[in-house]
Amino acid sequence: MPKKPKKQQSGGGGTPATVALTTAGVDFTVHSYDHDPAHPSYGEEAAEAMGVSPDRVFKTLVADVDGALTVAVVPVAGTLDLKALATAVGGKRAAMADPALAERTTGYVRGGISPLGQRRKLPTVLDASASAHPTICVSAGRRGLEVELAPTDLATLTNATLAPIGRA
Repeated sequence: MPKKPKKQQSGGGGTPATVALTTAGVDFTVHSYDHDPAHPSYGEEAAEAMGVSPDRVFKTLVADVDGALTVAVVPVAGTLDLKALATAVGGKRAAMADPALAERTTGYVRGGISPLGQRRKLPTVLDASASAHPTICVSAGRRGLEVELAPTDLATLTNATLAPIGRA
């Protein structure tokens, strides 16, 4: 049975991601739910808990592209195409970053990494499919907390490149 999400309007949450959104004056909604540590997928759990289509819920992944950490934001319903990510940032090879390094660099824990409010600003690529939706959901900076916003606002705030980096 899906968990009932709690909904807050702009300004709630108190994570670096929501603080960044509030500071930027961007419209957003925070959705919180009780995270189940036994669930096999953070992103799918979020989509189920919020009752939102998995193609509108995006996961934040940190990859190593030619020795430089890069953020990839892709729908939870699919996977990251590492070769497409490398191409999108002008690189040759990409691999998933070490999870501990991703956590230290972003300031967030795995399953709660947000593309917003990271400790160190990293190059970011947002999957082009985000443009098909008026709003998308991304992690608000901790497990069980999502933020819903316009993909154009996310792209602007993260200085993201839009590219087809997700695979269904």
